[in-house]
Amino acid sequence: MAFAGKVILITGASSGIGAATAKQFAGLGATLALAGRNMDNLKQVASDCSTKSIPLLLTGELTNEKDTKAIVDKTIEHFGKLDVLINNAGILETGTIETTTLDQYDRLMNTNVRSMYHLSMLAVPHLIKSKGSIVNVSSVNGLRAFPGVLAYCMSKAAVDQFTRCVALELAPKQVRVNCVNPGVTVTNLHKRGGMNQEQYEAFLKKTQETHALGRPGKPEEVARTIIFLASEDSSFITGATVPVDGGRHAMCPR
Repeated sequence: MAFAGKVILITGASSGIGAATAKQFAGLGATLALAGRNMDNLKQVASDCSTKSIPLLLTGELTNEKDTKAIVDKTIEHFGKLDVLINNAGILETGTIETTTLDQYDRLMNTNVRSMYHLSMLAVPHLIKSKGSIVNVSSVNGLRAFPGVLAYCMSKAAVDQFTRCVALELAPKQVRVNCVNPGVTVTNLHKRGGMNQEQYEAFLKKTQETHALGRPGKPEEVARTIIFLASEDSSFITGATVPVDGGRHAMCPR
C-alpha cells in the first residue's frame, strides 16, 4: 500500500479533517502518531483506523512549547523516524477590527501559526533524514479576504506564506511542503468558534450561493487532497496552496 512503512504525525487528529485524514492514511498502510487535546476522541479515531500497527496517541496543547516538543520526541522515540507531518490543528474565532481584541489576535496567531512554526522546526531534522514531506491545513480565508474573521484570515494567510517559504528552504534537501485551503467543511470548527445550531445550519445553507459547487465540503474530501500531497503521486509539487473549496476561491459572492 502507498504508505506502508511510513510514519505520519497528524495534529488536530481527534476530530474533523484530522480524524478523516488519519482514517484514510490508515487504510493505505501508514503508521500513525495522532495528536490532539481530547484523549477519548483520539481513542475513538484510533479504533476506527484499520491499520496493522496501533496508532500512538499524544495529548497536549500546541501553544505550550513543552507539549509540542514532547509530541515530536515521543513520536521519534516510539517509531524511530518521521516521514510526513500534517499540521492540521487550528481554531476559528469571529471578530472585526472594531470588535476584536489583542487577546483574540494572540490566540489565533499562537494556535494557527506559531505552533505550526514550532512543530515544523522540531520535525524538519527528521524529515530531512527521510526525505519526507509536510502538509499544512490552511483555509480559503488565506487566499481571499472575508469580513468578520480578521485574525483568522490573517493567521491563514501567514500559513500560506510559511508554506511557500519553507518549501523553498527545504527543496534542496528533497523535503516537500504544501498546504490545502478548504472552504466551508462540515466539522465542529464553526460551532467551537461560537455558532449555535441555528446559525450553523443557516451558514451551511449559504454555501449554496458562496461555493460554486453549491454545497459545503466533507472532511474526507479534504483528507484525500492531503494524502495526495503527502504521497509520491505529487513528487514534483512543492510550495503549493491547493484550494479544496468547491470553487469558492474563484468567486466574488456578496
